Amino acid sequence: MPSLVHPQPSTESAPAPVPLTLRFALSHPAHLLALGGGTGLSPWAPGTVGTALAVPIHALLLQAVSVPTAWCLVFVFFVAGVWACARTGRDLGVADHGGMNWDETVAFLGVLVFTGDSWLWGAIGFGLFRFFDIVKPPPVGAADRHVKGGLGVMLDDALAALCTVLVLRALQVSGWFA
Repeated sequence: MPSLVHPQPSTESAPAPVPLTLRFALSHPAHLLALGGGTGLSPWAPGTVGTALAVPIHALLLQAVSVPTAWCLVFVFFVAGVWACARTGRDLGVADHGGMNWDETVAFLGVLVFTGDSWLWGAIGFGLFRFFDIVKPPPVGAADRHVKGGLGVMLDDALAALCTVLVLRALQVSGWFA
């Protein structure tokens, strides 16, 4: 028979999140990846630092692979990020910790693959991407609120990148910054 007495709230607090340290980053490959090779340890704007990490990765890709292969790698990096961010969020005790910045890296890498080797479009894309990632307008904010786990961590940034690419394309078609 069910009890009519309401359970008392637990006096135990949730476990404290694990501190984000270099030791933690190096303790598992997923941690190192989710933390953008360690760039997520930056005490200042780790999301922006992770976004900037895409620039040298893109430069290497431009020299090494074709554009279709670069798109395939962005997809592989995204899938690896889903795994790495899920594992790292669980191990940190914070599902979408601010130091996990591989999501920004991969998403902005997609923007850079779209812009090619144009530094001007890349710079405009950087500003637009950071705007969409921080402000989280629809559909970015909806994904951030409703999709959880590693997929949620990666998806909202992918949508911010898509918004960025759409605005860049509109600017290109309109003839701005020709």
